[in-house]
Amino acid sequence: MKLEVITKHEHKEVQNTIISKIRDLINYKNLEPGDKLPSERMLSEKFNFSRSCIRETIQKLEFYGLLNSIPQSGTFVANIGIVALNGMIEDILRLEKPDFKSLVETRILLELKSASLAAIRRTDEDLEQIKESLDAFREKALRGEDAVQEDLLFHLAIAKASKNSTINTFMLIITPEIIINIEKHHVCADGLAIAGIKEHEEIFNAIKLQDEELVKEKMKIHFKTLYEYCNSTNE
Repeated sequence: MKLEVITKHEHKEVQNTIISKIRDLINYKNLEPGDKLPSERMLSEKFNFSRSCIRETIQKLEFYGLLNSIPQSGTFVANIGIVALNGMIEDILRLEKPDFKSLVETRILLELKSASLAAIRRTDEDLEQIKESLDAFREKALRGEDAVQEDLLFHLAIAKASKNSTINTFMLIITPEIIINIEKHHVCADGLAIAGIKEHEEIFNAIKLQDEELVKEKMKIHFKTLYEYCNSTNE
């Protein structure tokens, strides 16, 4: 059996084609919110794509809130209205891969809010997890080792402590691409990693004190260098 390997670009093109076909099917059949789509098998045969491709695309549309899959029942058009659904699909088809600056700006906005919420909502268990991530980051940074992943695990622990599942989900989505870009652009030099230890400790202490304003101030200081780097590379 021949194993077909496709690139990320080709994979996106396949998904966009299937998204367009699902949109056209909904419009052609005049499906209303709550109506059921054909099964994955039927869509696979109709669109001439593998069931795995159909499944991934349905999951993507479900993530955006356009479809709703119910186990043992099937996949249904979400209750948002066909006009809105068509408009959102057009936006999804036009989406481009975010650049590093956009990722950083999004991360900063999310983290200022997540840190603020974490200061209010954190539990003792949350503090322990944040502290463990901080200790892991400190240990690697002091040894002069790459601590990018430990750095981001610290921030993910804060996002989790915010008790906002949407912020947590968005952080999980953008984190892998941020790791790749930070390593690619060599943003975190040894000196910055050492300085980051003190900044992480101050953020942790502000959350521990449940001081909402202080933690936002410390987060802004922490992201200052990264933000300035992104602006300098886009001038």
